[in-house]
Amino acid sequence: MSPAAAESYSAGEQEEIIVNVRPILRTADIDRLRDYYVAVFGATIVQHVPPDGPAFYLGLAIGDGGLGLVDDDPHAGPDSPQPVMLDVEVESVDALRSVVEDAGGRVFGAPKDMPWGMRVMHTADPDGNAVNLSQHLVDTV
Repeated sequence: MSPAAAESYSAGEQEEIIVNVRPILRTADIDRLRDYYVAVFGATIVQHVPPDGPAFYLGLAIGDGGLGLVDDDPHAGPDSPQPVMLDVEVESVDALRSVVEDAGGRVFGAPKDMPWGMRVMHTADPDGNAVNLSQHLVDTV
């Protein structure tokens, strides 16, 4: 991280900005993967996007943790989809754009407001791992 980035984003600010971190698995068969995590780990569905119809995204609760499942869509994220990505829920997606870039990460376009009430910015860490930054715009769940 550059000295400027480190100064503008101290550990104290991280605690105020970061809300939650969850792994998300991309899958070509979201129903099959959902059934697996329910059967093996007792997962419960806590979020279904969109609320009606086939799921694009499922949020699962497993013990004290969470796991996301997303229908594999090559247009949903960075230009080379990976089977696992991180979703970091933050207070303000827009505030982190320059921090990501200054720290050696990549930003794939401007943040977008999604119809399910989230603002999302697709990024990658310096090693190329997909990291979505997401922000609640409204309570949808």
